[in-house]
Amino acid sequence: MIDELPYLVASSPDLPATLQRFVDHDARRARLVLALAGSSQRMMQGMVLDASAPLFGRATEAFEVKPLSPGWLAEAHGLRRHVDIVRAWSLWGGMPRYWELAEPFADRRDAVHELVLDPAGVLHEEPSRLLTEETPTAVALRPMLDAIGSGAHKLGEIAGRIGSPATSLGRAMTRLAELGLVIRQTPFGEPERSTKRALYRLGDPFLRLWFSLVAPKRTQLVSADRAGRLALFDARAPHLDAASWEELCRSAIPRLSEHLGMQFGPASRYWGGAGPEWDIVARARDRDVHLIGEAKWSHEAPTAERLASVHAQLHAKGRPPCVHGEIVYAILVPLLPKPRPRSLPANVRLVDAKAVLAALRQDD
Repeated sequence: MIDELPYLVASSPDLPATLQRFVDHDARRARLVLALAGSSQRMMQGMVLDASAPLFGRATEAFEVKPLSPGWLAEAHGLRRHVDIVRAWSLWGGMPRYWELAEPFADRRDAVHELVLDPAGVLHEEPSRLLTEETPTAVALRPMLDAIGSGAHKLGEIAGRIGSPATSLGRAMTRLAELGLVIRQTPFGEPERSTKRALYRLGDPFLRLWFSLVAPKRTQLVSADRAGRLALFDARAPHLDAASWEELCRSAIPRLSEHLGMQFGPASRYWGGAGPEWDIVARARDRDVHLIGEAKWSHEAPTAERLASVHAQLHAKGRPPCVHGEIVYAILVPLLPKPRPRSLPANVRLVDAKAVLAALRQDD
């Protein structure tokens, strides 16, 4: 196994041709399995997928190593409460290296301060390092990430923030998506290639933390003391937790058939102009039934009155234009009251963090 192949190739450009000869002759005769790994996705893909590359056609498997699911945080950090797992995920995402760095800290505020907010923290410059290590370097993409992190999600808004025409950003946004740094979203029911209402969001919880807190407040973080830095984090943390919870809920929908009463396909958000927005919309796989859901973040179990209010608001919004047939409603909250409130209609499903995290771990 050869790790960080792009660095080796940068030092020795003839290495791919040497590996080709090895794979075709010595390794084949010896029945060896050669595994190549590297953190530069573009370069790794080019070495095995580009028809002009020496290693083209030699790979029997080629795949991206995905982040771990949040369910594994319970073991990695010794977390017992599902709410705490979601809160940890909202900071570190699924990167084992970040988990490893944060594990010694008993409190997540301490971990965030020492690792991220403190200018001497090991992760204080992490996104800059990630962009620099890409081959070729992706540093030129940084202004787009800054714009998205500060709240610009439409292509026109991003272009306005960085002072470039929107028509010039297509290639840059495509590369950010290829690197997994940005996710392109379209409303439920619209083709993925549609550009009319597409939104761009940071693709990782840690990036959301960094670009919404460290990048825009760098000067304050340098001059502030520990209490001042943590005050900035405390003001931002609920938004980070809520965004991660909503994201996890959408991802889990296709695997929650036991809790939702039927199998639904992939879930998306829906938005349109100045009209209402829906957190979760999905269609049943084998019937004309749609799921409309609301993901509400809270540290404690909501009261029966609160759940009834959420359902009333959800019902009052009606349905997205692309949704027809029977409607099943879902309210997803980290903790559920017991017993189930009697005031909720039978077609309202309640789902908690325990179910969401268990569903996401199924793929592992």
